Amino acid sequence: MKRYVVTGAAGFIGSHLAHALVARGHDVLGIDSFTDYYDTALKEENASGLDIARLDLARDDLDLKGYDGVFHLAGQPGVRSFGDVFELYLTRNVLASQRLFEAAARDGVRVVFSSSSSIYGEAEAYPTSEDTPPRPISPYGITKLAAEQLARATAASFGLDVVVLRYFNAYGPRQRPDMAFTRIALALAEDRLFDLFGDASRSFTYVGDVVDATIEAMVRGEGIYNVGGGTEVSMREVIAAFERLAGRELDVRDHPAAAGDQRRTKADTTRIRRALGWEPTTSFEDGLRAQWEWAAARVAAR
Repeated sequence: MKRYVVTGAAGFIGSHLAHALVARGHDVLGIDSFTDYYDTALKEENASGLDIARLDLARDDLDLKGYDGVFHLAGQPGVRSFGDVFELYLTRNVLASQRLFEAAARDGVRVVFSSSSSIYGEAEAYPTSEDTPPRPISPYGITKLAAEQLARATAASFGLDVVVLRYFNAYGPRQRPDMAFTRIALALAEDRLFDLFGDASRSFTYVGDVVDATIEAMVRGEGIYNVGGGTEVSMREVIAAFERLAGRELDVRDHPAAAGDQRRTKADTTRIRRALGWEPTTSFEDGLRAQWEWAAARVAAR
């Protein structure tokens, strides 16, 4: 049995990770600030059954002594990060990460840090490898890249043991309500209009596969890895797949793509396959069905 800390443990991926670690027999302390960024009831549902400490990583003291590792998944998500909200991204992604990295280095604790495919921006090549020059096009992507650089600097100056994972568009049950898959599923379940902002294509990754990669990275990862799915699909294809599951058509209203939104992501996962033996095992159809059933059940229970 290991003792782990999971930051962002009441969030989408963080809660799945924390529950998976507990199921594997590990002792897990979850940390979450329970910000009002999205559905408080959903965050409380995510945290059910977990040992959660309510901490603000950007301000509160951190004592990590006695733990075997920290999974740092906490942060302010979403590429719509221009304007007045940018200060939140600086605080919750950059300052919070800097304080956690320094505490982990001080206490001699290994860290797996969840970065994002948003650091690539409009990448120069697809599939996109870890060696591709980062060109983020959103403040969110910029802050995630800044946190990566802080991890690197803390490793060089203070001996931080850190692995960086660049997640590509995770989906599945308990996904945040502002994310496209949840919005599509809820719009279908509630028989209401869906607003589509552009028709981007993505390398989608089922949350269970993301969790497996994250745990494996803690055990024996080194450096930086893409964590991406095997299927690239457009948002129109996603809508069509959800319509088949729901047995009805979705009323779609089209809008231009949002500022900072990437037109395409596709992960080159050669490095993580060779180093860790990881590759996604959940088919897009099975993962989407799991998300649809969760969303439909949640609407039915209201």
